[in-house]
Amino acid sequence: MAMAATSRDADVFDEAVRGTCDDASLCKRYAVSIGYWKDPYIEYFVRQPKERKAPEISRGYYARVQGVSQLLTAFLKKTECNCQIINLGAGLDTLFWKLKDENLLPKKYFEVDFPSIATRKIHHIKSKPPLSKPIMESHSGESLLIDAHSLDSSRYAIISADLRELSKLEESLKKCNMDPQLPTLLVAECVLIYMTAEHSSALLRWATSTFPTAMFINYEQVNMADRFGQIMIENLQSRQCNLVGVEVCSSLESQRARFLASGWQTARSVDMMDVYSRLPPADVKRGPGVPRRERAAGAADAPLLPLLGHQGHLRPGSCRHRAVARPLRWSSGHACRPLPRGLCLIQHQPAPPL
Repeated sequence: MAMAATSRDADVFDEAVRGTCDDASLCKRYAVSIGYWKDPYIEYFVRQPKERKAPEISRGYYARVQGVSQLLTAFLKKTECNCQIINLGAGLDTLFWKLKDENLLPKKYFEVDFPSIATRKIHHIKSKPPLSKPIMESHSGESLLIDAHSLDSSRYAIISADLRELSKLEESLKKCNMDPQLPTLLVAECVLIYMTAEHSSALLRWATSTFPTAMFINYEQVNMADRFGQIMIENLQSRQCNLVGVEVCSSLESQRARFLASGWQTARSVDMMDVYSRLPPADVKRGPGVPRRERAAGAADAPLLPLLGHQGHLRPGSCRHRAVARPLRWSSGHACRPLPRGLCLIQHQPAPPL
């Protein structure tokens, strides 16, 4: 009975974690719909939210999306796209289509997520030509696999896997022609905190031992030990979603330490407010695509300061494995209530400096 209860608890927890995919996707869909940034593909994955989101939430997601995008683009340009990207816990992300439109596709783009999320995404792709056509256009060769649970083309793969089961993860990636010798960018946005410290450390060690040349962008919470962080933890616990990896999110230093302890050689961080301040002023003040009421709400940054600075206090932090790129840790907003977030980028030689 105890074992059955434990199994049921694990299922409830995993389902709650999967629910955060919908939270984030809805927030991004709303922000795109009112003009914070352009994403012509998200509408095919996510319905338009019925309720209006607070301006600080949309602006937080804007900063998150822009920050990750800038780092990723820099990596692609430095490697001249002769690289691969592995998006861990990718959810309903539309980055593959964005990169194809910008002629910045890597040699191969991999997405990994729970089977139920991967299946949903594949269903959307199979049933909507604006999603499937770019995949077909980028594909070369005869073999293109797409069924209910997996997708594998020459440039894009969706893999159903549990990041806690590393041998199965590696096997699935290799079946889709992952090349460990290519410069590799791993991306995780609010993923590791839902794994125990033991599981996330094992994942980070696996990355350092598998890829001789790699960078890791980790966007995640920090400063979770203060009152603001505790309120966020309690809010998620009420939804049966426990942040089991929160112990390493107490500070920027604890985030850096986890990477250093896992074989990455250097780590640095930057406050999200710093990242936000470096974004194009015209965009930060809200462009013409954003409703007047939204621009007015954004004119005063007071509500945004705790969101980015605390939720942040995730500062973009940089972690390099002997390295070359600048890992960043950023923080930004989350659905309904802001959660401290951050981004960490990790690389090891001989990746080119960014």
